[in-house]
Amino acid sequence: MAHTKSQEKRNRQALVNAARNKAIRSEIKTRVRHVQEAADQGDEAARDEGLRVAQKRIDQAVAKGVLKKNTAARHKSKLFRRLGNS
Repeated sequence: MAHTKSQEKRNRQALVNAARNKAIRSEIKTRVRHVQEAADQGDEAARDEGLRVAQKRIDQAVAKGVLKKNTAARHKSKLFRRLGNS
């Protein structure tokens, strides 16, 4: 229970920020899954395009403070290893 107006506002902001961060993390997972599915089906064009978009979304999440820099690097590294790219 908040004791001040500023704490009530911070609580509201925390809810909004948590929802936004969850949506961004969910989108990243979805993009990575689509890349993996395209690679499994052998669709090179879709895989490359999906990889570009997934990488961009991960970098944007770092810029917005949703992910830390090393976490993003680990996600991208794992994605490239899974696809056999360098």
